[in-house]
Amino acid sequence: MNSRQDQLKAFDRLLTIMDELREQCPWDKKQTMETLRHLTIEETYELGDAILDNDLEEVKKELGDVLLHIVFYSKIGSETKDFDIADVCHEICEKLISRHPHIYGDVDVENEDDVKRNWENLKLKEGKKSVLEGVPKSLPALVKANRIQEKVAGIGFDWEKPEQVWEKVQEELQELNAEVEMGNANRIESEFGDVMFSMVNYARFLNINPENALERTNKKFTKRFQYLEDKTKALNKQLKEMTLAEMDIFWEEAKQLQK
Repeated sequence: MNSRQDQLKAFDRLLTIMDELREQCPWDKKQTMETLRHLTIEETYELGDAILDNDLEEVKKELGDVLLHIVFYSKIGSETKDFDIADVCHEICEKLISRHPHIYGDVDVENEDDVKRNWENLKLKEGKKSVLEGVPKSLPALVKANRIQEKVAGIGFDWEKPEQVWEKVQEELQELNAEVEMGNANRIESEFGDVMFSMVNYARFLNINPENALERTNKKFTKRFQYLEDKTKALNKQLKEMTLAEMDIFWEEAKQLQK
């Protein structure tokens, strides 16, 4: 691995390249924080994909893309004299120090849960009116539900046992089923949301990230379906010409291959 000196030299090289691109490249000259925003989100999702695939070479590349965006935003900030990359680094350093009094102060903690509770309480002391202020409004609903539950759990608003959460899931499923029988679309949607929210909560008690779990299933389904498509093409057929029984044979083959 690279030494600290080599790491700092590499970071300085990136800053230099960013300066040069901002001065000389027509595309880079035109970019603003607003034009970069959607690209940053895309890069973050690509990093997430690489992590789920456990493709460490790709993780390295995608981390570079995300780091470039951080440097890019900081360069723009320096041009407007609002902040630069040093300010960004110092800001996060100060936050980490203040949020870890058990390391840089005299606070004692026994476990990870104590650390999380301290983190949320410290944020309230810093002036936040609500524990939930730190949850971005633009997060996808599934991710947002998980973050909301983590935040409130951090200050003690939580179930005590996984069994209690599972009972809540069953209760919500019964309420959903009752609304389905009634046929009110708005109420069905509301109760379906409650089921999903309670399932996200249950995943947390099982130490499962629900977003990762669902994305793994998405990937698993996609691979199986593409196997089905390939087998169908090999028979010079189209899927719409296949019976469900015929498709199920290839589906089971795909499942066995994935195992």
